[in-house]
Amino acid sequence: MSDIDNMKEVCILGLGVIGTTYAYALKEGGVAVEHLIRESKRASAPKTLDVKLLDGRYNNKGEEKSGSYQVVQAAPDSRYEFIIISVASGKLEAAVETLRNNDIRGTLILFCNLWDDREKIEAIVGDYPYVMAFPTAGGHLENGILDCVLFDHIMLESKEKAGIENYDLLISYLDKADIKTEIPYDMAEWIKIHMAVNAGVTSTAARGGKIDNPRQLALDLMSDSKALALAVRTIRETLKVVEGTGVDLKLYKDEISAYKIPSGIAGVAMKHLFASNELTRRIMTLHNDISDIMYGCECVYSEGKRQGLDLPLFYGNMDKIRAAE
Repeated sequence: MSDIDNMKEVCILGLGVIGTTYAYALKEGGVAVEHLIRESKRASAPKTLDVKLLDGRYNNKGEEKSGSYQVVQAAPDSRYEFIIISVASGKLEAAVETLRNNDIRGTLILFCNLWDDREKIEAIVGDYPYVMAFPTAGGHLENGILDCVLFDHIMLESKEKAGIENYDLLISYLDKADIKTEIPYDMAEWIKIHMAVNAGVTSTAARGGKIDNPRQLALDLMSDSKALALAVRTIRETLKVVEGTGVDLKLYKDEISAYKIPSGIAGVAMKHLFASNELTRRIMTLHNDISDIMYGCECVYSEGKRQGLDLPLFYGNMDKIRAAE
């Protein structure tokens, strides 16, 4: 039989929080999902997960839900319409190599922080078709319990720029899961903006020099309008780094408009938002992978230094964090 005859629907690389959260939503919508798990972990991988979901697809403040998820493992030498890769920053190359070693083929959906330019990304993925995207989800997966948050959309490269043959099929799968799409001017540039904003927020939250408890830092930041105002001013600095790479920020007015208003007003508004919207508040506390958080900060820091930019707030905070590591 041909590869087309054997084509399956969706494969998730690994059993991480982001991939499994979307796997749960897709499977609930009737899409068949399997997980490629490393050979050394296949025997010990859970067969069923208990799911606690703050679901933002139908209510912008989120709805608490619960359920269960059956983990179906992928077999080597399999063909899929789509393969979702959500790995920590800097690990994309190893992820693609895992797919090659297991002879798993399909269109890659890259759910990753990627500071690299497209040429490097294309060199990593090689002959795999791919589309750049970005998740709006988060959570923890421990002791067989997936405790997660899911927003109503993902960020997705446009059909014209993605150039994959099964783009419409991807949209149909997302529709089944009640997940909408937001399509920026350019996905690679949007991710750089996202990383720069996160770097501004993170460096402000950890301005005392310690980053060992990201959740508490996020909670403290969200309750302090003055600190949030400082974060806005720091984000203005980090966005200069993105602009210095050749990105036209005028094409991303919706993404950065909140950082253009007076910082004091922005800080008060952000504090109110976090206090009144549990969905937005909880997603801020869920990214606790310090190495991944610092990867984004270091990308922005190194690029700013390379450009010779004067970023006193950002550099000052980052130098304290780096000295404490």
